[in-house]
Amino acid sequence: MKKFRKVLDGLTTSSPGGTIGSPSCGSAAGTPTAAPTPKEIDVQETLVSENFQLCKTVRHGFPYQPTALAFDPVQKILAIGSRSGGVRILGRPGVDCYCQHESGAAVLQLQFLINEGALVTACADDTLHLWNLRQRRPAVLHSLKFNRERITFCHLPFQSKWLYVGTERGNTHIVNIESFILSGYVIMWNKAIELSTKTHPGPVVHLSDSPKDEGKLLIGFEGGTIVQWDLRAKKADFRIYYDEAIHSVSWHHEGKQFMCSHSDGSLTLWNLRNTTKPFQVTFPHGKIQKDGRKESCKPILKVEYKTSRSSEPFVIFSGGLSYDKAGRRPALTIMHGKAITVLEMDHPIVEFMVLCETPYNNEVQEPYAVVVLLEKDLIVVDLTQSNYPVFENPYPMDIHESPVTCTAYFADCPPDIIPILYSIGAKHKKTGYSQKEWPVGGGTWTLGSHTYSEIIITGHADGSIKFWDASAFTLQMLYKLKTSKVFEKPKPGDGRAAEMGEDDPFAVQMVSWCPHSRIFCVVGISAHIILYRFSKYEANTQTVSLEVRLQCEPEDIITPSENENNPCFSEPTSHSPQTHYQHPVSPGSRTPDGAKDSVPSLKVKEKMVRVPPGYQSDLVIQLLWVDGEPPQQITSLDINSAYGLLAFGNCNGLAVVDYLQKTVILCISTLDLYGATDPYQRLTRSPRRNRQSTSEHCMRGLSNFYSDSKKRIRTSYQSLTELTDNQQSIDMERSKSPTSVHYPTSLHNDPRILPEPVASLRASHCSPVFYLLDNVKGPGRKLSLPTDLKTDLDHVNGHCTSPTSQPCSAGKPRIPMGPEGPRLTRRGPGRPPFRKAQSAACMEISLPVSHTEESRENSFSRSRSSSVSSIDRDTKEAITTLQFGESYGRKHDALPTPCLWVGTSLGVVILIPLSIPTDHEERMEDPVTVGPSGAVLMLKGSVLRFAFLDCNGALIQSPYEVWRDLNAPEDPDRPRRRKLVHFSPSSSQDAFGEGHLAVVCSERQAKVFLMPSQSCLFVHNITESSFVLRADVVSLCNSVCLACFCANGHVMTLSLPSLRPLMDVNYLPLTDMRIARTFCFTNEGQALYLSSPTEIQRITYSQEMCDNLQEMLGELFTPIETPEAQNRGFLKGFFGGNAHTFDREELFGEAAAGKASRSLAQHIPGQGGVEGMKVAASGVVGDLARARIALDERGQRLGELEERTALMMTSAETFSKHAHELMLKCKDKKWYQF
Repeated sequence: MKKFRKVLDGLTTSSPGGTIGSPSCGSAAGTPTAAPTPKEIDVQETLVSENFQLCKTVRHGFPYQPTALAFDPVQKILAIGSRSGGVRILGRPGVDCYCQHESGAAVLQLQFLINEGALVTACADDTLHLWNLRQRRPAVLHSLKFNRERITFCHLPFQSKWLYVGTERGNTHIVNIESFILSGYVIMWNKAIELSTKTHPGPVVHLSDSPKDEGKLLIGFEGGTIVQWDLRAKKADFRIYYDEAIHSVSWHHEGKQFMCSHSDGSLTLWNLRNTTKPFQVTFPHGKIQKDGRKESCKPILKVEYKTSRSSEPFVIFSGGLSYDKAGRRPALTIMHGKAITVLEMDHPIVEFMVLCETPYNNEVQEPYAVVVLLEKDLIVVDLTQSNYPVFENPYPMDIHESPVTCTAYFADCPPDIIPILYSIGAKHKKTGYSQKEWPVGGGTWTLGSHTYSEIIITGHADGSIKFWDASAFTLQMLYKLKTSKVFEKPKPGDGRAAEMGEDDPFAVQMVSWCPHSRIFCVVGISAHIILYRFSKYEANTQTVSLEVRLQCEPEDIITPSENENNPCFSEPTSHSPQTHYQHPVSPGSRTPDGAKDSVPSLKVKEKMVRVPPGYQSDLVIQLLWVDGEPPQQITSLDINSAYGLLAFGNCNGLAVVDYLQKTVILCISTLDLYGATDPYQRLTRSPRRNRQSTSEHCMRGLSNFYSDSKKRIRTSYQSLTELTDNQQSIDMERSKSPTSVHYPTSLHNDPRILPEPVASLRASHCSPVFYLLDNVKGPGRKLSLPTDLKTDLDHVNGHCTSPTSQPCSAGKPRIPMGPEGPRLTRRGPGRPPFRKAQSAACMEISLPVSHTEESRENSFSRSRSSSVSSIDRDTKEAITTLQFGESYGRKHDALPTPCLWVGTSLGVVILIPLSIPTDHEERMEDPVTVGPSGAVLMLKGSVLRFAFLDCNGALIQSPYEVWRDLNAPEDPDRPRRRKLVHFSPSSSQDAFGEGHLAVVCSERQAKVFLMPSQSCLFVHNITESSFVLRADVVSLCNSVCLACFCANGHVMTLSLPSLRPLMDVNYLPLTDMRIARTFCFTNEGQALYLSSPTEIQRITYSQEMCDNLQEMLGELFTPIETPEAQNRGFLKGFFGGNAHTFDREELFGEAAAGKASRSLAQHIPGQGGVEGMKVAASGVVGDLARARIALDERGQRLGELEERTALMMTSAETFSKHAHELMLKCKDKKWYQF
């Protein structure tokens, strides 16, 4: 039982023991205040450390940078390898498994052990791996590392345990799949070619056994040489030398012909009867020119030659197009008889495979589909129809259709929201797909106990929004919304939108969604906000547009006050300017000459438009250009359907909009929010000094999309989708000047996108703390920057973040009137000038420098520097988070009222009381009034998250309006009125007016306050060496906790309200800003992030879900009988050679071939070796599979024994017959007749 005490109202104002800065509150986490109270409030915390465990669950999306493809024709499962060493294995919808090689080496080739539940991967580090697929989480059983040769090609014959491995030197090795040991049998390149050949044939690019005789191996060398090697006789049957390089080879199923693809765009058909020259040479896309020569064509990278009983053979290949047509898209060509069909692709072709009915290579293949792996897509073509339609892909392979710029995750949604979104989204699906069932249908998957609804929302660079059904570890797109339809298309001559977001003026920065009221809000890169309402009916609407001029005129210097850590400030007096709020509403005018002043970045469609059912735009809010400068990016947003209000802020200030009345009720700078409670000393501008030197002004942040009107740093959302994550380092030596002080800062989870160089900055030591570059000159300062940044930084220096900023000069400090005023000016001698650091949300450049523990301690210490030393150090305080809710705006409030909680980048929390009419008619007519700022609280670092608990520790949900369809037909019996659902803090209390708990989390620490007394009950310093990127208060196991993700990769959870650490796992280091941008927690112990530009990785931090994970995942392997081989007939068996009597074990085994050199390859046992086999062998499935394999092996051996017995009997009869004939012949002869 965790207990904490309620502090009496007003106690902390008279006694310093209850302040935030007191030792009782600034100590270790979970330490309550020591103030005596007459009443105790009991909160039973049920969460313990045993409830938490972190593990990955499932990965969605298209494999990033794919390299290889494989298909099991019996199990019907597909495998895709990637450049980062990942392997995705896909089956029926719900069967989706991700494996990762520990080395991270690129996957070169994949080979299924057909119908055996195993997969062989060949990686770029010349290592072979055997994966066990008979368990839900595949594991490596064996690995074989080649030391002296590079692997180029692998081939595993059907129902064989011997893997052929071709190398870069031209040699062919043989590996036993069961033991993963190299055989002593080696086909050396110099033995394969003729001794008279003077050049090396090149690497092995093809290996395959002859369909006619398994004892014959066809070896293709890159240089144009093809050799058929007799494995028994250990010699070459024939050798083919061709002028053009070979890329691939494909057999005819009878084993009498094979086809090769070459680098000149030609296909050659070879007949085994005459190997001196090709039987046929074709240039499928090479036309004859006027001079009689063939036009040059691109290489044909792969060809497959497949036969069919009912029609002509299929010849399918990639590449081979002519060079003369520039800009032609990659294509897959299907030659069926005389018909040639060219299928153009949107992306380059990585690999393709033809799916056939039989796994045997010596039978008629009967192709029915082609799987085409593209660089950014996976398609399957139906070969059974003449127009070759594609199958509808059941996997979410189009997440990256436009680059993902933000994500949101909602667990335990209302159950009716998914069917509604799906029914509306289904009306806009594409048509023309094949009517046949998706051919990749292997594995088994059941719903399991994971039944609650989950929705993932992704925002994209083109302004589109996608809603995904993420229930039960699956992902299926429900609905797509295009925000760009609200605006007119930007004209080529209009550069306003281009300067804001380059090619993506509609790119989505953040989203806010209320599943209960179905209100949806989108923030775009062009400083615009779109509010959507949901309707099941189409309607004719005209979107209302509001234009807001949000800027900060004075450039104020911020220095920490003596009272920085004091949570309780005096109430505003009569001298406070807070009661004189100005609510300027922009007139939205545009000048005739098109000057960029008081104009928005985008133009909203003004005419009436017909909108389909679904989300329909209701209001557009745009920030205006000021004096030729674009508006600052929006950094925070919150919307409340019960209040009918929308609040947003940036580094200039805060605005509150009444979206029911379509009016702006508050537009104010951040400084004006404080009034007399301003905790910082701000130095006003002085006209005596006007420094223009670039070294004497703060450097504008690289996270900003623009620096000045002449040259702007443009950062597109495409930076999140860079194919290479180059790590660029910036090193800077510490200045030796006593006036050169390094100001610490933290990197907030900025809604803006940081460019890659900033995203890859790293500190020069183990602690990834970021620092601001001082703007004061000093000897010994060195700055080393990448060349691509130096030019941009030359145009960045000397400009403040505000578009209307002016150089800051010395002046008298403006001290707020109040009892704390005299203490604000105290300074100590010998202390360096200090400026409160701001996060990346305030657009400051972050550069890593070496620092000491002292500098970290001074980060939030009391400032003792002189006012003169603080000249020219200006900063902007950004609004980093907003939250509407029922709370107490002031200490002496008896009842909770609607409030807006405002968090800033300087760690300040401001409460703004709101007065909202309760009657429906009054709400639509009377204005909403905003009271003076109430409580002011302080934390270290930028404020990230608010949450409210009642005094029993239960989470208080924000009030909301029950959804009503505004476009539904009128019902006179049931008038449409707003139905509000409130969760008052006092509703769950026995006694009225008990108050509630406020949880506030910043980049550095978390605090729990008791409202309305504003007492800090608990404080926990989350991190000292890093900073929190994402924090959420989530529900888990019928309780709540605070979940945090730090920049150093740690995922941690804290109990509420005591802030006890429950879990701290070093999970994922921050390698790029994409992870920080998209990481989000949700209820029920789940989280997600964008692991690559094309994939979403879901994780869980719940022990219960980790325990049940095996049941929730799909099963890859299912026991299926291997199809029997067709009866070859008497004549084919008699004249077809002795392929069935080929014994690889006898030929490649250690007894016959000996042992391979130990230095050639090293065997590495896998972690899933013995354990994996035990798991695979356990259970009914494993027993049946093992019994089936044993029976197959026993039957095969009995069949071989029967054949050998029959041969022996035939030989014995022949010997007896010949002996009898010899006896009769010699019976009557005399001895001298011999």
